[in-house]
Amino acid sequence: MLIDQPKIAYIAFDTVPAPKGAAIHIAAFAIALATTFPKIQLVTVSPTTNSKEGDEIFAQVMQTILPAIGDNLITRILYFRRLLQVWLQGRRFEVVQIRSIYEGWEIALNKKKYCDRLIFEVNGLPSIELKYRYPDVADDRELLHKLYSQEQICLTAADLIITPSGVTGEYLQSRGVAPEKIRVIPNGVNLNIFTNDEHNHIDLFASPTLKMIYFGTLSPWQGVNLAVEALALVNRDFPAYLTVIGQGKDYQIKALNHLAKKLGVTDKLTILEPMSQTQLVEYIHTSDVILAPLTPNDRNLVQGCCPLKILEGMATGIPVIASDLPVVRELGEDGVHFLLVKPGSAKAIKDAVLQLQNDRELAKQLAINARQRIEKYYTWQRAGEALIAAYAELGIKQSIKV
Repeated sequence: MLIDQPKIAYIAFDTVPAPKGAAIHIAAFAIALATTFPKIQLVTVSPTTNSKEGDEIFAQVMQTILPAIGDNLITRILYFRRLLQVWLQGRRFEVVQIRSIYEGWEIALNKKKYCDRLIFEVNGLPSIELKYRYPDVADDRELLHKLYSQEQICLTAADLIITPSGVTGEYLQSRGVAPEKIRVIPNGVNLNIFTNDEHNHIDLFASPTLKMIYFGTLSPWQGVNLAVEALALVNRDFPAYLTVIGQGKDYQIKALNHLAKKLGVTDKLTILEPMSQTQLVEYIHTSDVILAPLTPNDRNLVQGCCPLKILEGMATGIPVIASDLPVVRELGEDGVHFLLVKPGSAKAIKDAVLQLQNDRELAKQLAINARQRIEKYYTWQRAGEALIAAYAELGIKQSIKV
């Protein structure tokens, strides 16, 4: 007979599909797992108040969506956890892969009940990140202690920890995780979507009006305010526009618009809501330069990350200007694949923009080199192969018919 029960559950406190990096990452990993294992059970957050089970969202990937209802993050997490606990009753998997303590804590506490192997995919940790989303958390020592403790429980219970950044890997080691338990698998890019229009190389910085773009979330660690400040500085030398595309809360959008008004560049700034990757690429291809002004804080310097926006930008044939941080240096070489600038400095961004404006050949070469690097090292196919290899190291092999 054919063993029909999925042997792998991939559980994430995120909405999939969605136009954000986490959702793109989850989809890519789920698809990769489904190329080797006959059926994957994906459990994610419902975008509505309804549960749904059994849809094949991708080939051989069955999705269950559970609502996370509540007035704040904590109540939404607790609601989701209760529904997940009910859903898990009577189910057991060879592997459960989690992405955070939000879905993973209950499983880590009862690992033998739910799975043979637990894989913890660490992209971010709430004990570090949550204070940037909710500033009052920074003074709540009891909550931060609970978050840290739950993270440690998940880290200890996991048989394998996957992370996209070497910086994050080093931080996890500082928290007692054995190096041999960690696998660094960087994020990737779908080259069929993030295409390289070579005709753009001819047009880069050719127009008297400069077009800059930022895409990604408006989270504080992204430094979008620096892009707006740089916009004002660039406009002292020549006309420039900035398009910001990404998910943000109302107060974040209001703050950016207020800053633009204060600096006199309201008519130069356009803020757009998240959009499909296909639409995003169209906007990128009409730009001269991509800005990724990550700020120097513990989220980026201590915890680490693998900035998907930089990788996707490098694939499009448009030069990237990014903050000079270790997490960015992991992705390429300054002056070869992108221009790196002093973190936290709008003037440094402006100077880099002027450098490319005055050296269009450099802009073109950066774009060409960046695309080649992405093709060689940073595709979702390559990341998926590394994920399957990590599974194989744990002795998890493809199911067979019996």
